[in-house]
Amino acid sequence: MADWLEHSVQVEVEAPIDLVWSLWSDLEQMPRWMKWIDSVKIPPDNPEISIWKLNTGGLEFSWKSRILKVIPNQIIQWESVDGLPNQGAIRFYDRQDSSIVKMTVSYAIPGIIGKIMDNLFLGRAVESTIQADLERFRQYALNIKANQPQS
Repeated sequence: MADWLEHSVQVEVEAPIDLVWSLWSDLEQMPRWMKWIDSVKIPPDNPEISIWKLNTGGLEFSWKSRILKVIPNQIIQWESVDGLPNQGAIRFYDRQDSSIVKMTVSYAIPGIIGKIMDNLFLGRAVESTIQADLERFRQYALNIKANQPQS
């Protein structure tokens, strides 16, 4: 049996919800701000599926995810259907002049990794990485916003 760990992190982005949503919902762009994600591919014949590759410290994992629920400007929920077991949701909150992006992710730790690493240590490493990813996303969104023509 694998252990499941769950993390929730959030960031406030000083950009309108439409921009934040459009950037995040383009999954293939994720490696631009997610440090451990090497690539995300969406098969043209099945846009609900995405194929992910993660690489950290020489450990490589891949998985397929299926989008379970999408409500524009509010939520993207997923679960893995093959490969590394994981599930979660990105929630978006409109604060008029800014947006809150909250990510909740759960994942199963393969037995061998759990034996090598302390789950608490692994959990902290993952959580700090996800938080840093959200900070990078914030900067990415602000750069895009700054380069848009002002209306």
